[in-house]
Amino acid sequence: MKKIVLTTLIVILLAVLAYQFRPVKTAVNMAKASLVTTSLINKDSLTIKSRVKVLEGYKRVPYQEGSFAEYLRNYELKPFGSKIINYDDSEYFWQGGHIGVLDIPVPKNGLQQCADALIRIRSEYLWDNNRKAEIGFNFTSGHYCSWQKYAQGYRPKINGNKVSFSKTASADHSKDNFYKYLNLIYMYSGTLSLYNELKSIDDSDLRVGDMLIKGGSPGHIVMICDEIVNAEGKKLFLLFQGNTPAQSVHLVKNLEDLDISPWYQLQSDAVIPVSNYTFSSSKFVRFK
Repeated sequence: MKKIVLTTLIVILLAVLAYQFRPVKTAVNMAKASLVTTSLINKDSLTIKSRVKVLEGYKRVPYQEGSFAEYLRNYELKPFGSKIINYDDSEYFWQGGHIGVLDIPVPKNGLQQCADALIRIRSEYLWDNNRKAEIGFNFTSGHYCSWQKYAQGYRPKINGNKVSFSKTASADHSKDNFYKYLNLIYMYSGTLSLYNELKSIDDSDLRVGDMLIKGGSPGHIVMICDEIVNAEGKKLFLLFQGNTPAQSVHLVKNLEDLDISPWYQLQSDAVIPVSNYTFSSSKFVRFK
């Protein structure tokens, strides 16, 4: 009887240790990542593409000039060491998970959270490339709200899940009004609406501009901003994210594999820790 009890206690102890091992490993990696600057980083560079070096045996996947992918790769960064700042000008509580901060303003209204930051980046790309007619997103209710209609003066009337649009404002196609439109999208769209709206992508077809998303309240989303490949066809990716509370958009480290950090290997139906969030039951999506 004593032998059975002893065996049972040993099994329980091993189970507890196994359960605790992963959090301890993650905590150690987070502490280590805060202290170590990878050799893959160019501290003096001010774009995503120039900030991160290519791993030995890999090369960058080519994309067409003027494409969304090249726009993201060449997105400007603040000087190395810049901190993640919340919308209220306070410092984010943890500064150990990023290797770059994108040079994109954070509105003081607190609305530009994780999904909203990526919506803004995509919308500004379309605006800058004279593709304004493509700017539009679904509300969480499923109703589509386009920049074109908003610029013409159409505004939503929202009653629960019921949404109707009517012309209640003067036409205004200015950049200032464009950002008012984005504030509206931030209020009524998010990870859940993007999760339901956007096309699901298999990991074999991933490219720069695609996103890893967990829809919900709360959910989370990160965007692929660079891609490299080796002779065997193995691909690795860089990721950036906004966050909640609304804060600086930042290029993240890979805390699970510091040997290749900040590059990531991405797979469908996998548990993928990204900075201070772990994706599971997630999917990859692509803007239309």
